[in-house]
Amino acid sequence: MIGSMAPTASASALAQRLLDGDRRALARAISLVEDDRPEGWELVREVYPHTGRAAVYGFTGPPGVGKSTLIGALTRSRRQAGRSVGVLSVDPSSPFTEGALLGDRIRLSEHFLDSGVFIRSMANRGALGGLSEAALQAALLLDAAGREEVFVETVGVGQAEIDIIDHADTIVLVLMPGSGDSIQALKAGVMEIPDVIVVNKADHPLADTMVREIRGVLSLGNLDAAQARDRWRVPIVRTEAAHGRGVEELVARLDEHRRHISKDGTLARRRRHNLRGEVLALAGARMRRRLEEELREDPEFQQLLEEVVQRRLDPASAATRLLERSGPAAG
Repeated sequence: MIGSMAPTASASALAQRLLDGDRRALARAISLVEDDRPEGWELVREVYPHTGRAAVYGFTGPPGVGKSTLIGALTRSRRQAGRSVGVLSVDPSSPFTEGALLGDRIRLSEHFLDSGVFIRSMANRGALGGLSEAALQAALLLDAAGREEVFVETVGVGQAEIDIIDHADTIVLVLMPGSGDSIQALKAGVMEIPDVIVVNKADHPLADTMVREIRGVLSLGNLDAAQARDRWRVPIVRTEAAHGRGVEELVARLDEHRRHISKDGTLARRRRHNLRGEVLALAGARMRRRLEEELREDPEFQQLLEEVVQRRLDPASAATRLLERSGPAAG
């Protein structure tokens, strides 16, 4: 038995229930990982060989553009096609509890009672790119539990969201006309990441203008270089998700992209790159936590910090000294 599992089930028993598609086991597993419990990470280790089968779609974009509504419409379409769906909504964290502030996804409420749909809101816990360590592991758990489609929606934090490219097979950037945040997102740092671009609320008078602006950005040479790796021409799909318009075209474009990256090994290469990034991100986060714990009451570190505060030593030099002193623990 690993750690303090529930008295009625061992880690292996919980893992087997999850692999059998048990919804309660899946919910319990995600909670264990989200709470950073050792048995949660042990569970991930057990089920990891059974992952890699789900199609993972990442949805990013500014707040208020209708990502949740769009995912709800896509979920309805996928369920009508007989596909099982998992949805992870990564929300802003409460500064007090680090919980997901937007836990009740109103736009997804119609799917709550559908056994073929599993929906979970998770806190990003301050992750700069809108994704927490736990969210990445939760996506693996959804995969292991047999969900065929996994939709990951990240908090709209702008350019820092580009880290989602390291955690999904297909990236969908959702924008809306007339939004200052959406215009800001037309900067190259965000526009280089999507495989599909959605202009939602396309009944807006400025929809045509936004589509022209997006096409202009896509035509820039620096974006061509970013997309050259798989020679995919990024489509722009107009939707009115609240009314279900354009959703089937979006489904068609997502399926087309899936076929495109699967046929020539691009999907395998992308996943290898993604997993490399995840390993490094997890290692970096854990090394930082370990270093912070080791230095919390360390008098030498406090003295070093005081040198920085007194402007006798710059932060970069202090960091170099710290790493030299810490050796393998920090490196």
